[in-house]
Amino acid sequence: MILGIGVDTIEIERFALWHTYSQKKLSRIFSPQEIEYCLQQLHKSAERFAARFAAREALFKALSYTQPNHSLPFLTLCSRISIAKMNSRPYIVINNDIGIDLSGIVFHLSLSHSCTHATAFIVIERQIF
Repeated sequence: MILGIGVDTIEIERFALWHTYSQKKLSRIFSPQEIEYCLQQLHKSAERFAARFAAREALFKALSYTQPNHSLPFLTLCSRISIAKMNSRPYIVINNDIGIDLSGIVFHLSLSHSCTHATAFIVIERQIF
């Protein structure tokens, strides 16, 4: 059963200088693993930061549908999740408790970008056994 969906599109240009930000500033939003990945290839850093930021926005929107009475501040959510890749597929890692029962919950994530925009789409699903 689908519990929530979220989508976000963001301009990559907004992230053009993020590779110059301090580790401390970046770590307010991204995990150390994400920062390392985004900075591996500086010519791709803006699109990588943008896609991961869009994923956080999309997740925030999807969670607001699943938990309308639970308010989780956006920056708190940012600090508790990470976007990782396995076999070229992105997925969400919940690093800390976000105050929501996640048993039986699956997050489906898709990231995409063009030359100018990055988009993230998330579906939150409860698996029924």
